[in-house]
Amino acid sequence: MTRQTISLTISDVSGFARALRGQLPGDEAGHQTWLNRIARAAGFRNFQHLSAARKDAEPPADMAKVARARRWFDDQGRFARWPARRGVRELCLWAIWARLPPETEWHERQISALIDDLTALKDAAQIRRGLVEMGLLTRQVDGTGYRRIERRPPPEARALIAALAGKSAL
Repeated sequence: MTRQTISLTISDVSGFARALRGQLPGDEAGHQTWLNRIARAAGFRNFQHLSAARKDAEPPADMAKVARARRWFDDQGRFARWPARRGVRELCLWAIWARLPPETEWHERQISALIDDLTALKDAAQIRRGLVEMGLLTRQVDGTGYRRIERRPPPEARALIAALAGKSAL
């Protein structure tokens, strides 16, 4: 018989351990021991290690938000219209940020030309201001030089960036 992989999600590990312990009458192990056994069966050192790994886990992207933001891009993946809602607009700006080359400094005209090439909207000033306000782009005090700030996009932004790059279909 071939091995079948079945994914199991347990919303309450403590309750699961309690139920499992109740089904094995000869085992006198305590609740913490059962939690550790379950954690080791899942590939962790102990329950504390499992708990720490769970806290570090990033929540999955809200694909409904990604789909709403994707509608503001044309068939070629270029930003086409300016969304009124701030959350959608910020997701869209992440996608533009991702297309800007890192570790490059541009003069205002250069960054505006680059943004115009990346978008169908042709309002580089508004997009540039939005990127600066979000902390994705930094501007020199005199307003002449711009540089992309390296940050990790949130899950929804990464999903939108991947969808626009053709790595994922919405």
